[in-house]
Amino acid sequence: MEPNLQAPSVRFPQSPFIYLFSSQTDQVDTTWELIFSLPSTRKTKLATFAINTTLLLFAADFAFYPLLDTASDVVFTRIGAVYPDAAKVVVRYPHVNGTEHNVQILWRRATSTVEEAWTDGPTLHLNPDHDWANTTKLSGLWPNTEYEYILANVNKTVLDYPATPIRFRTFPDPRLPTGSHFRFVVSSCLTPNFPYKPLQGRTIKGFDLLADYLFDEPKAATPIPEAVVASDNATEVPIPVETNDGADVELNATAPEVPEVAPAVPVAVPEIIVNETVVEAAPKTEFLMLLGDFIYADVPIYFGDDVEAYRRLYRRNYQSPSFRRVYEKLPIIHTYDDHEIINNYAGQSNDTAPFANADEPFKIYNSDANYDSPAKDQHYFDFRYGDVAFFVMDTRRYRSDALTEEVATRTMLGEAQLTALYEWLGKVNQTATFKFIVTSVPFTSLWTHEAVTDSWAGFTHEKAAILSALHTVPNVIMLSGDRHEFAAVQFTGASEDAEPVYEFSTSPLSMFYVPLIRTLKPQSEETVNRTRMGIVDEGGELVEIVDEVPQEKVLKYLPIGNYKWSAIEVDTRNLDQPTLKLEVMIDGEAQYHLAIVGKPVKLKSNTSLGALVPDGIKELLDRVGLKPSRWF
Repeated sequence: MEPNLQAPSVRFPQSPFIYLFSSQTDQVDTTWELIFSLPSTRKTKLATFAINTTLLLFAADFAFYPLLDTASDVVFTRIGAVYPDAAKVVVRYPHVNGTEHNVQILWRRATSTVEEAWTDGPTLHLNPDHDWANTTKLSGLWPNTEYEYILANVNKTVLDYPATPIRFRTFPDPRLPTGSHFRFVVSSCLTPNFPYKPLQGRTIKGFDLLADYLFDEPKAATPIPEAVVASDNATEVPIPVETNDGADVELNATAPEVPEVAPAVPVAVPEIIVNETVVEAAPKTEFLMLLGDFIYADVPIYFGDDVEAYRRLYRRNYQSPSFRRVYEKLPIIHTYDDHEIINNYAGQSNDTAPFANADEPFKIYNSDANYDSPAKDQHYFDFRYGDVAFFVMDTRRYRSDALTEEVATRTMLGEAQLTALYEWLGKVNQTATFKFIVTSVPFTSLWTHEAVTDSWAGFTHEKAAILSALHTVPNVIMLSGDRHEFAAVQFTGASEDAEPVYEFSTSPLSMFYVPLIRTLKPQSEETVNRTRMGIVDEGGELVEIVDEVPQEKVLKYLPIGNYKWSAIEVDTRNLDQPTLKLEVMIDGEAQYHLAIVGKPVKLKSNTSLGALVPDGIKELLDRVGLKPSRWF
């Protein structure tokens, strides 16, 4: 009998690599075919086609949504700049099949007792040339008073929107010497529907989380902070802190005993019980500051530099029900950064294209409602809340091109804006307790990668001059964004008596963060000398010790998270111990707390008659035409 020369049948192990290269199609695993997109049967080919088509549609939905949903019919109103006696109001109200639309504001004091009659306010002229939006100033108001307004036609017929009156509170009179106690929120960088979810093109999750944080539940006082930075006579203690990516940072911060702060005037404060302990409720949030990249004109697709392409993106954000939850309840102050124009934009003091077309909708929707600049048609400005002062920079329009211009001649602010900053510092040095300076890009030079040229790190000469001036002014805090990470940084001056400067950089509000790669150095290579008394040998003799301290040092670094904002509480009611408390929220959860006990500032006291007038007398004076701005 002839031998059987046929090889026995062999069944290989079920490995995906064997499946991919096997000719035995009946043994191919469908799951691995779909994962590697190598279909070999009709079933897997159809499944692969369906999956790829769905993914393509999702990508198109994310990229082209502004073209599919232009938000041309969005109606909204919001409060921008708030003063002790006025507030700016933005209105967008398109007229169907019309060429113009006049809308009047009706306003009154918001009281819980007697409902007052509506007072005629200014009329806004709306037309398509201005994208049916305009801004006006509501004047003749009282300091620290809550108001509400509605919208009507010129014949006094109340319009359907807003369904309920929009409320706001005027700022306190800065001439009062009683100090302030308030909170504000700061962040930057946002885009709708990120991370992407199908059919959620109008959602901005960061605003939803922020609205939940601000309005849904009353908040207790800020928890015990991880670090307290105080005056020079406090005891230094090392405080270990865990970052949210698992890295450890050691803070050399001071932790003195902080006495209870009593209000300068009797106030009714609600009590909140926490662990059977009575604590003071956190103050109401007075405003939100958005520090740039409110739109992403060039991400994921740049639709061109025509005005309508930019307008669509602003309308889309104001159409968002997420954003509406915030701007209908909270005044918002804006600055801009590069993505409102195009990535890494440098205006070079000549409004390099596409600045003009990008600037027009930024004015209409955001900056016209900001505080007025000291110079005409500019985006830098300053304002006050009580005894706390703010200066908001324009870091794009006048900056040099850091890639082509010599380091020594580069400018971020331009001559006029730099002069305005120095003049503001001179005015607020002894007239304001805390001073906040807003820069859309980080002031610290510790961020790497493209921040080496796009942040203040690329403008070393101008930064050094500004920092030298800041070290002579007590209680200066820099606020920034842009890097899609959070960092708290301390700047130390060269002289022993230099005032410390701090920076809180917070972003994104609703955008991506950079995974895996860490872009922030823990401290600068440049150092300054600091002397202290200590014992260095067994003899126990006190000697003077000189330490090298980094000029810039990270106090906290939190890179992870798509949704970040910082809530800053300022309490200057005890003028001998002004206090700032920082709470950093990431993805809806508190991640970091820091308290800074500032240096007392002897403020010039002024008499403010408006603060001494009871509400009933205010109403009577209003009726006879004696407005606050005319006599106090």
